[in-house]
Amino acid sequence: MTIHLRDIKFTIPANQALEFPYNLKVFRQLKEMCFTSPVTIFIGENGTGKSTLLEGIAITVQLATIGRQETSRDVSLDAVRPLADGMKLRWNKVTHSGFFLRAEDFFGFVTHVREMRQSMKDEIDRIEREYEGRSDYAKALAKGPAAESIHALDQRYSGDLGMQSHGESFLTLFQSRFVPGGLYLLDEPEAALSPLSQLGLITLIKKMILEDAQFIIATHSPILMAIPEAQLLNFDASPPESMDYNELDHVQLYRSFLEDPRAFIDRL
Repeated sequence: MTIHLRDIKFTIPANQALEFPYNLKVFRQLKEMCFTSPVTIFIGENGTGKSTLLEGIAITVQLATIGRQETSRDVSLDAVRPLADGMKLRWNKVTHSGFFLRAEDFFGFVTHVREMRQSMKDEIDRIEREYEGRSDYAKALAKGPAAESIHALDQRYSGDLGMQSHGESFLTLFQSRFVPGGLYLLDEPEAALSPLSQLGLITLIKKMILEDAQFIIATHSPILMAIPEAQLLNFDASPPESMDYNELDHVQLYRSFLEDPRAFIDRL
């Protein structure tokens, strides 16, 4: 198993100390972050900087994104670029394979793939009309590029992503885009996944870390936090601190709720 990204050192530019994202508590006190496992989980309440740090890493590594423009041109990342400017990444083995995925971007990605597929179908229908009366060979030759594009999409994503549930299409994406030796930054991937599908994602991750992939995941899911031997970093502390699974507030809260949901809600 491989840890590609070994650690990050942080420097606050003098003119940025009071500006976002350096005004977040975590970045005012964070000097260094070391990665000790092929799977690192960022844990904490909303607004603690988990997603912001993932975005900063994605910008610095120039990872491919799912559903948006390249990190160098994505305007939604502009506010985070000062953080990336102050980050120095150190590697055991540099990789630019992998991708950065924000859950909210995935639905736009599915729409884009669906539109590409429909465009190719429309092209085939156009050729069918224009080539009326001509030989089947001539039609097949003209339809070839569009038909091959549809076939390639269906092969890569096991059919039409738009015809699958959000959870199914999420897992299909992971199955088709995970490659050995990649770095994967996943921001709240549980958003579209049922508990059973989250277990399916864990199975994929376990398989990929045996093929030298590294994962950094921001999540609120106690299921994903249970990935075996994951490094769990609690962003509610500043700087983030490593914790054991059973110590996590998320885990303790879910356990208390599941022991007696009605009594738990009555106490709210």
